[in-house]
Amino acid sequence: MRVSSDRKPTEKPVEKRDLRAGNQIPQWSMVEFNWLRALLLIISDILGLGIAWKVSLSFNQVFSPLPPELNWGEFAGLTGLFWAFAAVIITLFAYHNFYRGESQWRNYVKQAQLISSVYLSSLVVSYFYDPKVDAPRSLFFPVWIGSVAIAIGLRLLLTLIFDQFPIAQTHTPAFIIAPSDRISYLANIVEKRTGYKVVGVLTSSLANSSHSMQAIINSGAREVIAEGLPETQLASQLYWQLRNAGIGLRLVPSSLMLLHRRGTPEIFASIPMIRIESSLLANWEYIFKRCLDFIAAFVGLIVLAPVFIAIAISIKASSKGSVFYTQDRIGLQGQVFRMWKFRSMFMDADRRQVELEHLNKSADGVMFKIERDPRIIPIGHFLRCTSLDELPQLFNVLFGQMSLVGPRPLPVRDVARFTNWHHTRHLVMPGITGLWQISGRSDLDTIDDVAKLDLFYIDRWSLNFDLEIIIETIRLVLFGKGAY
Repeated sequence: MRVSSDRKPTEKPVEKRDLRAGNQIPQWSMVEFNWLRALLLIISDILGLGIAWKVSLSFNQVFSPLPPELNWGEFAGLTGLFWAFAAVIITLFAYHNFYRGESQWRNYVKQAQLISSVYLSSLVVSYFYDPKVDAPRSLFFPVWIGSVAIAIGLRLLLTLIFDQFPIAQTHTPAFIIAPSDRISYLANIVEKRTGYKVVGVLTSSLANSSHSMQAIINSGAREVIAEGLPETQLASQLYWQLRNAGIGLRLVPSSLMLLHRRGTPEIFASIPMIRIESSLLANWEYIFKRCLDFIAAFVGLIVLAPVFIAIAISIKASSKGSVFYTQDRIGLQGQVFRMWKFRSMFMDADRRQVELEHLNKSADGVMFKIERDPRIIPIGHFLRCTSLDELPQLFNVLFGQMSLVGPRPLPVRDVARFTNWHHTRHLVMPGITGLWQISGRSDLDTIDDVAKLDLFYIDRWSLNFDLEIIIETIRLVLFGKGAY
């Protein structure tokens, strides 16, 4: 007997998957993962470790040779023990994204800590392996300290090269999600200052609509840059959809979100919370920073003395007047101090500023800047372009009025035009250089742009962040970008 039926063919049931499982393995292209940069970093790390070991082994031969139990043969002129350490360090560096992550490969402090942990852990392993076998202290300590210093030093040098040439740019296609009045600004600034290409935009109010994810996928974007997303829906919808599609997400944070990174997620009173608390050694980084400021300023003034003399002679030959210029600036807790600079303008520059206010390029008029300032003396253009006019501020650092890195102290005229929230930047020591100087310098249009960068720096401050800023400042000074 044949049974007929009008029912449609049974459709294959949709598999119910855990949201966290993902739908596919992210396909990272050669463009997005900069293989050349990763390879150069690996070579740099092996070279740095190798130099430290080679020098230390040569030095150690005079005192105590390597015990036979630790002599594991030789390859490429280095003992097998070195290659064991190098393999462990390179593997851990790869695990921590020190060869790929856009921020992690610049995390020099963490890299130094990881190298140190490998060497210190080797002492424990060696003890349990054979308590009688011990690497000579004349080898262990030079190798440990040398590995940290040389490997991180080479990485810092490579950073200068990577940031100056396109090798560091990934040219990643990006999708912008932001409030309607911010889309154009974000798109322009992302394309202008990075290697990213904006392939699509969407207003943040539509970020969780049914068609938003499809629009992102169709655009071919590999990263989404978002601002002003609906917070209550972000975690359960857009974030997980992007993650499952293998698309990265960058959030333009609020100050509150920046604080979250310093906290520990926990459940308190049955409510998900972020606990932010200080440790017993919370101030050690700042104490170390102040010590470094003093030492660097003292050494810098001695080493740069010939440069100071050459600049002083050039200024005297270029125009009449004093070599130095001092101006009242607003520093820590709103205190006024005299900031030192090499004079790059004629002696009547302050008086003539009122006459030039109508040429001010600043969009909100708070800061004063004009591209072709007629008050600049002939040598002044070179001094300002190279930032050599800022060198006397090492005296301010030595006197404890400034730091090497911090929010840039502004003149009394500018601060008088601040709104209340702008004064938050005065809660920390001002600096010779800062996030403002490496993120656009003279190209920033308003005090709001500057203050947001300063608040970002304050909320995210660490020794490593200071080191990143110093390295980028050196690059900008060498190539004279963004100053006039």
